[in-house]
Amino acid sequence: MKKRTIGKDLEVSAIGLGCMSFASTYGQTGDHQEAVRIIRGAFDLGVTLFDTAEAYGPFTNEELVGEALQPIWDKVVIATKFGFDIDLATGKRNGGTNSRPEHIKAVAEAALKRLRTDHIDLFYQHRVDPNVPIEDVAGALKDLIAEGKVRHYGLSEAGVGTIRRAHAIHPLTAVQSEYSLFWRGPEAELLPVLQELGIGFVPFSPLGAGFLAGKIDENTKFEPGDFRNSVPRFSPEARKANMTLVDVVKTVADRKAATPAQVALAWLLAQKPWIVPIPGTKKLSRVEENVGGADVDLTEADLSEICVGLSKIEVQGERLPEAVLKMTGL
Repeated sequence: MKKRTIGKDLEVSAIGLGCMSFASTYGQTGDHQEAVRIIRGAFDLGVTLFDTAEAYGPFTNEELVGEALQPIWDKVVIATKFGFDIDLATGKRNGGTNSRPEHIKAVAEAALKRLRTDHIDLFYQHRVDPNVPIEDVAGALKDLIAEGKVRHYGLSEAGVGTIRRAHAIHPLTAVQSEYSLFWRGPEAELLPVLQELGIGFVPFSPLGAGFLAGKIDENTKFEPGDFRNSVPRFSPEARKANMTLVDVVKTVADRKAATPAQVALAWLLAQKPWIVPIPGTKKLSRVEENVGGADVDLTEADLSEICVGLSKIEVQGERLPEAVLKMTGL
């Protein structure tokens, strides 16, 4: 697996693994031991960046990742997140955000136990807390880094003004937001600021929550509990309209003897050398397929063809429900 450096000096595999898929976000959680096997299998395939969060479960996803990676924790980079108002004793979601410095530090201590490690490699604020100045958040992370409990910190779905203010307190290593051929919003403001400040970018949903893999159409039925049931761009009408985007990717994939998912990931990697996508899956075969995206070489002609094709398409439907969108870009 090729390597990439995000931030000043955090080296990771060019493609990571988003572990949220093993939680209930996409319906049933699946078999625990199979999930452990997939995570360890991803490492065997060269993946060294594993992404989780206290909110996935809550807590159970961190516990899973901790169990799976305990034998090799010193050979991988584990990223997790804080920031939602979750009772650390019971796991009860109280609603909203909580990034008070004392809560951040308590979440870090709990995460260390669940992850079975002595430090958190990359600790993200999951969503910006409008009630806590970002300077206070960054200060808490600076303290945790000084104590050796956290190595690097980042922000998820934050606006550029917040990123600049946090970076001024202590350098950010990474920002995580959605980015793919299905959602190119970060290109307008976010990517230029990250390049200016030397911050890495870790796109989640790099395959458009599975849509770009070419296996979903307007007739696809998602499991009860799958978050895509409430996402506007996954309505049957939107999916039908958005299939033209998948056709563009398939055309290039056929010519490159690759899969649509591999081309979509290769396209992301071609945008900037400090972009590291974290596709998620519940199948080891999909991990192997996704990892292969790092070996797909898209030429300038390929990239131009994709760009021209995209310019003729207007993706239908918002990427998230309205209430969730309101928590982004702050």
